[in-house]
Amino acid sequence: MSGLLITFEGGEACGKSTQVALLAESLRGTGREVVTVHEPGSTPIGELIRGMLLHAREASGLDPRAEVLLFSASRAQLISQIVQPALERGAIVLSDRFVDSTLVYQGFAQNLDLLFLDQLNAFVCGNVKIHRTYLFDLDLDLAQARRLRRVRPVDADDRIEAKPREFHERVRQGYLELARTNPDRIRVLDAARSSKELAEIIWEDLRGALR
Repeated sequence: MSGLLITFEGGEACGKSTQVALLAESLRGTGREVVTVHEPGSTPIGELIRGMLLHAREASGLDPRAEVLLFSASRAQLISQIVQPALERGAIVLSDRFVDSTLVYQGFAQNLDLLFLDQLNAFVCGNVKIHRTYLFDLDLDLAQARRLRRVRPVDADDRIEAKPREFHERVRQGYLELARTNPDRIRVLDAARSSKELAEIIWEDLRGALR
């Protein structure tokens, strides 16, 4: 594949979506084809799964094993329908969450077997490989303050955001552990920085890959 897959990871309210949009705008300014996606979702099937996983009242007691299979089903459809064709065209794909979210949210935070999750991710992704991952690390108190400032529809409570602080601390530490074991791929960024500063850091880091 001649394209690039760049993923954005981190806990809740860390600013991933903002940076995806800013980088997409910069890349398109160079004439490159850019495809932006988010997980779960970005396909009709994925959006149905997203609604079930994040917002449905019936999902309140969802078993972590069922949860990870639903996330993986959404990802499989996303790869087949959007990501792989875009990479084969030579496009740059920017993904708001990808396989690291599975390892962290279902593995580190909910104690599912990491080896199994690695194997599941490999099965779902096939020959699709990540070029670079940007991990936005944010103190939990600041993350909570940002969440409280968000404007959401009345019926759009997020099941995962609502989990207890201990869960989100395991998520944060899980991400940092992945960064320690994958230093060539994962760049850890201080998400407390301004969006402009973060965008400049990312752009400078990517310049070499775009030549």
